[in-house]
Amino acid sequence: MKPKATGTLSGCVLWIIAFGMLSSCILPMAIIVGSITSVSGFAVQTLGPMICPDGTTAKSYSYATTTTDEYGNSQPSTAYELHCLDANGVVVKEDPIGYAFWWIGIITLIGLVIASLLAFALAAPAGVLIGKLLNRRQKSNITTDIEPL
Repeated sequence: MKPKATGTLSGCVLWIIAFGMLSSCILPMAIIVGSITSVSGFAVQTLGPMICPDGTTAKSYSYATTTTDEYGNSQPSTAYELHCLDANGVVVKEDPIGYAFWWIGIITLIGLVIASLLAFALAAPAGVLIGKLLNRRQKSNITTDIEPL
């Protein structure tokens, strides 16, 4: 294999390793951020035009409910829904889950893009560092094999 092709292949392998390592940190954080911010006004206003019918406005609606914990006990909870309101304020459409999944998915995609760009930026310096370490090791082995005159 030619040295240029070997360098390209090793660069791709380094990028995949860097992407995997960065993604394992960034993606869980993106999911957490998406979950927390899915009830924000910005999320509702961003996804409202995609989910709500034409001529309606999106509004976040919250109400008290209960959830069951791991022991089967009922616990108080707050639920959030996206309501699409017409001009008279009448609810035309309710979306209890879909908008949150869309929002978390968008934030996760942003996290993937960030991870891929960081992996691209860090793969080249990592390749140079590995190359220098390997060359230093090879040079030290060559000098030990030379016999004195």
